[in-house]
Amino acid sequence: MKIIVIGGTGLIGSKVVTKLRECGVEAVAASPNSGVNTLTGEGLAEVLTGASVVVDVSNSPSFEDAAVLAFFETSTRNLLAAEAAAGVRHHVALSVVGTERLTASGYFRAKSAQEKLIKDNVIPYSIVHATQFFEFLKSIADAATDNNTVRLAPVLIQPMAADDVATAVAGVAVGAPVKGTIEVAGPERFRLDELVGRYLGARDDPRSVIADPRSRYFGAELDDQTLVPGDGARLAPTRFEDWLSRPTAGPYAALSSSHERPPAGTALAPMAEAAKT
Repeated sequence: MKIIVIGGTGLIGSKVVTKLRECGVEAVAASPNSGVNTLTGEGLAEVLTGASVVVDVSNSPSFEDAAVLAFFETSTRNLLAAEAAAGVRHHVALSVVGTERLTASGYFRAKSAQEKLIKDNVIPYSIVHATQFFEFLKSIADAATDNNTVRLAPVLIQPMAADDVATAVAGVAVGAPVKGTIEVAGPERFRLDELVGRYLGARDDPRSVIADPRSRYFGAELDDQTLVPGDGARLAPTRFEDWLSRPTAGPYAALSSSHERPPAGTALAPMAEAAKT
């Protein structure tokens, strides 16, 4: 089994590659640094030769509305066309829980457009909707900062560790295409303002956090259901305090052929089995 990970040198992508290789899967990290550019199509045909699965965890270098839409639409079209030519049998994409509820944000409109292209294509697919990463909490705070005050809506959030996101994506990649969306989330729910306040306090960040129901989340209004998954979500094991105590915890720097499964007993087998249900 050969799996290509687009965005394979980033925070999630590098972890996905590592987890796949640890389980004996041939995983190739593809990014502009390795000569693979999904925007221009450069290197796609070469890297996809012999691949049965493509995992796309890439992200736009710009979050400006027009730029991020152009990135996801162009990149996804080029990638799907190259996959069809190469005979790829499973396309896996990482997206965000609540994407369909956050379309007031240009970024999430772009993610919705990406998902539509995948769903309308003939290649069997799996879309993994993950809640926000613990590693992204600093970026959330920074985006909501005015002078020395962080204004955030007092709504529910159920974040997870990047390691757990990568485990979920890798597990889906070695299983059968679900031809739908899988939600994954952390084991605990928090109020967004309180969670960010706890994170900043643990990092000796002097900013104060204020609960502001009118505050927007990257341009979108929130309620208690916007950022949390549905009842059928798969819950990851890492709790916030356990992640926070790790010395490596820090800010965000930001299923193969239809029947193949990883060997029983490997770290990816449980998630691959769950993806079939």
